[in-house]
Amino acid sequence: MSDADLVSVVIPAHNAIATIGETLLSVRSQTHRMLEILVIDDGSTDGTANIVHAHAALDSRIRLVRQKHGGVAAARNRGIDEAAAGLVAFVDADDLWTPDKIEKQIAALRKEGPSVALVYTWWARIDAASCITGRLRPTEAGDVLERLCLVYFVGNGSSILVTKAAIAEVGGFDPSLRARRAQGCEDYQFCLRVAERHRFAVVPEHLTGYRQTSANMSNDLLQMRRSWALVADEIRRKHPHLEKSVGLGTNNFTAWLLGRAIDQRRLRLIAFFGVLLMSRDLELTARILVQRLRNVLRTRKRGSPPVPAELARFVIGDPDLGT
Repeated sequence: MSDADLVSVVIPAHNAIATIGETLLSVRSQTHRMLEILVIDDGSTDGTANIVHAHAALDSRIRLVRQKHGGVAAARNRGIDEAAAGLVAFVDADDLWTPDKIEKQIAALRKEGPSVALVYTWWARIDAASCITGRLRPTEAGDVLERLCLVYFVGNGSSILVTKAAIAEVGGFDPSLRARRAQGCEDYQFCLRVAERHRFAVVPEHLTGYRQTSANMSNDLLQMRRSWALVADEIRRKHPHLEKSVGLGTNNFTAWLLGRAIDQRRLRLIAFFGVLLMSRDLELTARILVQRLRNVLRTRKRGSPPVPAELARFVIGDPDLGT
C-alpha cells in the first residue's frame, strides 16, 4: 500500500464511556490497515479519554485530540483539520463497522472513478446491546441531489467515506446549527452540499451499525424539526426548481417525527406533528397513524417491541487484533 491508501477515521466523542471502546474495536479491526484514527474528545467529563488511551497503547494508529465542548459539527471539523489522508471516514462514538467496511468502500470508489466523491453503505439499526433491530437497504447512486431532497437515504454520518477535496469544497460541517438550537441534521446538510457537486456510490451490504437509544440527539424531536427546516430552506434558496421535492421531503420527515412521537408515547408531540402533517398530507398522516398504532397494540398484547431484536449482534471484529 502507498500513502494514497491512507484513510483518516474521525470519531467525535462526548461522554461516550459506555460505547467508545466497542466503536474503536470495530475501527481497529478493519481489513484495510492503512488508517489514521482520530478521536476528537469534545469536552467529555467522564472516562472517555481513559478508554481511548488504553486502545492507543495497543494501536499506534490512534490519536486523541481534546477540545472544549462544541458539538458534533465542530468535533468533526477539528478531525478534518487534523486529517492527513485524502479520504476521510466518519463514525460516531456509539456506532459500529463490520471489518470489511472501509475496504469495500475504497473498492467502490475506485470502480466508479473521479466523478464520485462519496460512498455510503447499507446500515442496520442496533440497540444498546448492539443487537440488530432493523435493516435499511437504500440503492440511490449517481446524481442524487433531488432524491436527497425527498428522503435522507444515507441515514447517518457513520456510513460515509468521502474525499477530503470534496469536504474542502463544501466547508466541512455546519456548526451554526448548534448555535441556532437546531442540531441534528448536520449529516444531511453535508450530504446535500456534496451532492450539489459530485456523484455518490453505495456499497449494497450492511457494513454500518447505527445505534438508536433514548440518549440519541435525534430523540429531541422539536430540535430535529428546527434543524430540518433550516437545511430545507437552504436548498430552496439555492435550488428553486427543487421546491416540490423539498416540500415532499418535509412531509416525509414530519411523518418520521410523528412516528417517533407515537413510539415514545409523547401525546403532545403526537398531536402537534399529527396536525402539522394532516394540513399537508392527510393520506400520509392516516397511514402513519394506523401503522404505528398497530405496533403499539401489538406491543401491549405480546409484551415485546414492535420490531423484535434479531438474535445476532452486529459484527465488530476480533478483540485480540493488534496493530
